[in-house]
Amino acid sequence: MALHSKLHNSSIFWFRIGMTTIFIISFALRFWGLSRFNSLVFDEVYYAKFANNYLTNTPFFNAHPPLSQYTIAIGIKIGSHLPFGQDTVNSLTGSVRSTWSYRWLNALTGSLIPLVVGALAYQLNRRRSYALIAALLAATDGLFLVESRYALNNIYIVIFGLLAQLFLLMALNKPRQQRQGIMALSGVLFGACAATKWNGLGFLLGVYLVWAAVWIMHWVRKFLEILDVAPTQKGEQEEEKKGRRGEGERGRGGDFVGVKPSQAVISQTPLQKFRELNVFHILGNFAIIPILTYSLLWIPHLQMNPTPGFWQMQKEIFNYHQNIGSGSEVHPYCSRWYSWPLMLRTIAYFHHAPNHNSEANSLESPVTDGVAEAIYDVHAMGNPVLWWLSTAAILLLLVVLVLRFKSSRSWKLAPTRSTLVALYLVLNWLGNLLPWSQVSRCLFLYHYMCASVFASLGLAWVLDWLIQNNYKEHQGVAVSLILLILIAFCFWMPIYLGLPLSVEGYQWRMWLPSWI
Repeated sequence: MALHSKLHNSSIFWFRIGMTTIFIISFALRFWGLSRFNSLVFDEVYYAKFANNYLTNTPFFNAHPPLSQYTIAIGIKIGSHLPFGQDTVNSLTGSVRSTWSYRWLNALTGSLIPLVVGALAYQLNRRRSYALIAALLAATDGLFLVESRYALNNIYIVIFGLLAQLFLLMALNKPRQQRQGIMALSGVLFGACAATKWNGLGFLLGVYLVWAAVWIMHWVRKFLEILDVAPTQKGEQEEEKKGRRGEGERGRGGDFVGVKPSQAVISQTPLQKFRELNVFHILGNFAIIPILTYSLLWIPHLQMNPTPGFWQMQKEIFNYHQNIGSGSEVHPYCSRWYSWPLMLRTIAYFHHAPNHNSEANSLESPVTDGVAEAIYDVHAMGNPVLWWLSTAAILLLLVVLVLRFKSSRSWKLAPTRSTLVALYLVLNWLGNLLPWSQVSRCLFLYHYMCASVFASLGLAWVLDWLIQNNYKEHQGVAVSLILLILIAFCFWMPIYLGLPLSVEGYQWRMWLPSWI
């Protein structure tokens, strides 16, 4: 018993060291050279300006809900009074501001995302190894790094959505009488997610899909019992025990959603308690509270811009995006939703190349303290190895689920913890991806960020299973893939951070012609 306690405490210690290291590295990468480009990068021309408009009480039309611009405005207000980060200033927002002031809060928020992803992973399966791998993968995603370093809004959608789902899972881990406050907080965060961008509703859709799926599986089992097709209760319990023993026996290289014998299902996870949420829980916490939160968050904007009113504003936002159009004639970096999992079209947020026939290297250049003959490029693209492996992993989970439910016998048994985790990840991935298939306007790779989190969690799930497996070959494969992801992250880091590159160095990193 003493030895077990000692090993347990040692595991917790190293887990904390690992998570702290991931956070420190994420924090450093987001703040290092944050003022490198003294300009407005990509959509900073909207969001940094809109944030400044709130501070100067300047009326304007906002094509998105206002929460992210409120947040950036708070960052500007605080950042403008700090004794550091004031070395590069410009008036591009409408006021004289330092570039650091309108970027630092995004950088801090982005550095927290790996910790939130790790916490969510831990709630799903109570395995610290899974949480650590998930956090590491989140920290090595290049698109998240790029989005965190500029005054953009996508990073807020992701963190609000993840926190909302995290608090829901935490609530389900509590006794029923202690859940309401945490579930209400989850509903508030879902509302905040929608108040950043409407596509934040994908996180809420994922919850609806998981809840519906859990109830459907329950109803089908009950229906089969009525038809006397399902096994008796005693027989069902025996089948479940056999299934759990089978999972343990398959720990040595069988079903990849299985677990080792020492990790067999002992206690319920939040996913196994989804059926304890009734219609009133869903309507109250995940419909009414998000709607109220979304509506209340418009108040500061409407006080400064009383016309159009709230409902008319929603119509104008919808019509604005409906009329944008699509294709290269609208924007050269438009991409279709089905191309995102393979990252076929990336986005150049910033590109500064030497040009001896222009004033590219004049005093007006946005590059500060730069190398004259170098290319400076900030590319909004994920870590290619991470994205491609994540896509393979989430599709693998989808196939396994289809095969699992294809068998009529599978419907007769309660779903295992592993099945529920796979179901949760796949449904959230689909809930954040498939709605884009109905959107006709020009879309961009960053619209995949909400879905990509769940694909990455799926990859972490597969890698953790390989590591927990007793076969050294499987463990070697997992470690090799993690090292490959880390190497790829370092290789593409210059175009995430906008570091100087030679022409050859830049071309080496543009593997596909569509990336340029």
